[in-house]
Amino acid sequence: MAKLILSMDGLVLKELPLLKERTTIGRKPHNDIQIDNLAISGEHAVIVTILNDSFLEDMNSTNGTYVNGQPIKKHFLQNNDVVELGKYRLKYINETPTQSQAPDFEKTMVLRPDMMRKAPADAPAASPARPQTDTQTGFRPGQSLPAGSSMGGSGLPPPPQPLAPSAPPPVAASANQLGAIQILNGANAGRELELTKTLTTLGKPGLQVAVITRRPQGYFITHVEGSNLPIVNGKQLDAQAHPLEDHDVIEIAGVKMEFFIKR
Repeated sequence: MAKLILSMDGLVLKELPLLKERTTIGRKPHNDIQIDNLAISGEHAVIVTILNDSFLEDMNSTNGTYVNGQPIKKHFLQNNDVVELGKYRLKYINETPTQSQAPDFEKTMVLRPDMMRKAPADAPAASPARPQTDTQTGFRPGQSLPAGSSMGGSGLPPPPQPLAPSAPPPVAASANQLGAIQILNGANAGRELELTKTLTTLGKPGLQVAVITRRPQGYFITHVEGSNLPIVNGKQLDAQAHPLEDHDVIEIAGVKMEFFIKR
């Protein structure tokens, strides 16, 4: 388990295990780690911990946040990193191998072409294995008109057709199912990204970043960076991890994408 060792002037003050997915640091009492010092902003920084990975973000503090002597806005924490807040030091200890690499976090974009693949031009508009959503209703190219849409040669109306079964309710992915996202708008609409990794970062660094994690219980989305939180099915999420269900529509940094389970 990752932890922080708080010290000042070489004197260790306390050890702080990172038990929460979102740990806030600042002068005000509501922070998870409160440092009552005027050099520390009321809401100074935040650490987002997902599985074995931790991401540090400065919250526009007055005096800044430093890691190993360098000012940062966001930083992928690695074992023995030293976070400097005024005269205080927070040493990050995590001897468990991490799932991500720092360069991937720093450079991840929602529309990175090397991560996305374009659906074939002759592919059907919707996979037969995926039930239609409200945005997919209507006739697909090449689909014939349903019986009863025109009169036959006899002039008699066709026999009544049985009602189509209703679409099953959304389900969450299990550990042995593979999830994916498909871009719905913009120049990259139609591109797909399979969520094969334990951690997949999405967004635009400096604007908005979220992480989709693959867990035994399914897929979860968690906010990492930016003042705006991710939107799922038109509803803005909070700072906690949110489980994803088949055909959820996600919006991050102005890009809409659909999460679905590849059966």
